Amino acid sequence: MASDVVELTRELVRTETINPPGDEARAARILAARLEAAGLEVTAHELGGPERVSLVARWPGTGDVPALCLTGHLDTVPLGGSDWARDPLGGEVDGDRLHGRGASDMKGGVAAIVVAAERVAALGRGRAGLELVLCAGEETGCDGALALARADGALGDCGALLVAEPTTNYPCVAHKGVVWLDMLAEGRTAHGSMPHLGENAIHKLARAIVAVEDFAFEAQEHPLLGAPTLNVGTVTGGININSVPDRARAGLDVRTVPGLDGDAVAAQLAAAAGGEVRIETRLALDPVDTDPGDEWVREVFAVMGPLAGEHDVEPRGLAYFTDACALVPAYGTPPAIVCGPGDADQAHRTDESCSVAALEAAAEGFFDVARRWCGL
Repeated sequence: MASDVVELTRELVRTETINPPGDEARAARILAARLEAAGLEVTAHELGGPERVSLVARWPGTGDVPALCLTGHLDTVPLGGSDWARDPLGGEVDGDRLHGRGASDMKGGVAAIVVAAERVAALGRGRAGLELVLCAGEETGCDGALALARADGALGDCGALLVAEPTTNYPCVAHKGVVWLDMLAEGRTAHGSMPHLGENAIHKLARAIVAVEDFAFEAQEHPLLGAPTLNVGTVTGGININSVPDRARAGLDVRTVPGLDGDAVAAQLAAAAGGEVRIETRLALDPVDTDPGDEWVREVFAVMGPLAGEHDVEPRGLAYFTDACALVPAYGTPPAIVCGPGDADQAHRTDESCSVAALEAAAEGFFDVARRWCGL
């Protein structure tokens, strides 16, 4: 018989929350009902409409000790163009693998958070409480978490943060930040048979893209995160084949390390790309970097390390970013750990899956971490 965390993961995988459009309210309703039944105080926060919903659920403590925040996101990326071997919204279990979009990233992590919180609530109230933050819109740039951070009173007082993103349950103390930019070129349109009368924006953009192909940022490498990276993710331009294009755009994805902020990224890229294009910043979120010697961090290492098969946990960092980019500053920079049952190499891929054993271990480990924080 499948465990509670496995059944909840299957239910969430079967609940479509592909972003865009999101429709996270479908999953939020399921989770809100469970958390309210367990006695938590649940508040829904719309993200631009009733179908886009983030949840904040609280289990207050008896004292004035800050809560522990457990967080995850409700949306998933699209299915992609390739055929899946199994129904991507089926939540099928085969041996130790639970299959479907979001199984690893990160409906399994959300299920583990919720099941752990239910178990803590069943023990009663301790000196500290819990705050569950279940966000819409993470996959498009932490939209839900940023909205909560900006909304007066949406978030409470939290002294530590656990993000259940996929790490195969290994506790990680740092992750890169992100800067999304647009590289824009403008030209002059003309008939395609007379290109000499126009000014081709795509040619300008192409020269700028080539100029930054092997670009290295002026930034010191981080011991856990390495060097910043740059990827040209999208290129668009022109309106029809038989006209000289007067506009072209490239979308750039930069993953940053401590010491390199969004302004520096934009300035360095503008200098390298040259005067034929301009750079506009779409999103800039700083990296997360927690002291591995922090007392709570060491406690999480002790709990989660053995569950991940590592009894001697060494600090690690992650190349991807999480909602911690928005939540850590909003909470006043408490220690943060990224640790969840999914596999990072399963995220966003066709035939995504997650280990059933890892799901069960995460629910058990999160319960232990939360119980200790609450003093139960």
